[in-house]
Amino acid sequence: MSETFLRNLNFQTHNLGREATLLLTFDGDMKGIYKEFCPIVWKSCSFGKEGPYSLRATYLHQLAFFKAQVDEGTITDAATCVKINKGQLTKLTQDDEEVFHFSEPEDGEKGFLQAKNETGLIQDIGIGFMCPGELMPTPLLYFNGVGDGSCAVAKFIPKIRAYITSDYEQTAILQHAIDGHCIWEQDLSCLDSEDTTWKLTYDEYYGYRITRG
Repeated sequence: MSETFLRNLNFQTHNLGREATLLLTFDGDMKGIYKEFCPIVWKSCSFGKEGPYSLRATYLHQLAFFKAQVDEGTITDAATCVKINKGQLTKLTQDDEEVFHFSEPEDGEKGFLQAKNETGLIQDIGIGFMCPGELMPTPLLYFNGVGDGSCAVAKFIPKIRAYITSDYEQTAILQHAIDGHCIWEQDLSCLDSEDTTWKLTYDEYYGYRITRG
């Protein structure tokens, strides 16, 4: 059973000096990334050149598999989902009415999250986290074209990374690594507080930086 924890991240800036778009995603060094699965843009928020701006991002470490619905490279919705913990496996099926179902999770490969496709057809499957108050998960990872009898498998670590780029929309599927410098990364499980504040700054020498407030 994985430990469930909540993280409220508050990103702030004041008189940044230039307009910038902050992108947050979970694109850490995971085995199979961009080959077996792709990360998804979690947050994308624009900050102005002058004045105060803020972004609040809430992460709940309760993961879930979902039947992904995709439109033009963006996750648009989830047909159904099931909560999953590390070391568990669930099975995706489709009944005679073409309704999708995930089975109750059972013991799977130690340390991994697994969803086996037993629908008889190729399916798109995602991993997300259950945002407080929401029925369906917030997308994190996307598995494109999982074959019948095959599994979507991942060893997920909640390590968030930040970039300055306006090239991607929120919930966009990242088919390849972002063409830009990662300005900040943080394993959310290692934070010592449920609520944290982070300051986004810019100067000519260091460029963009995020530091704890």
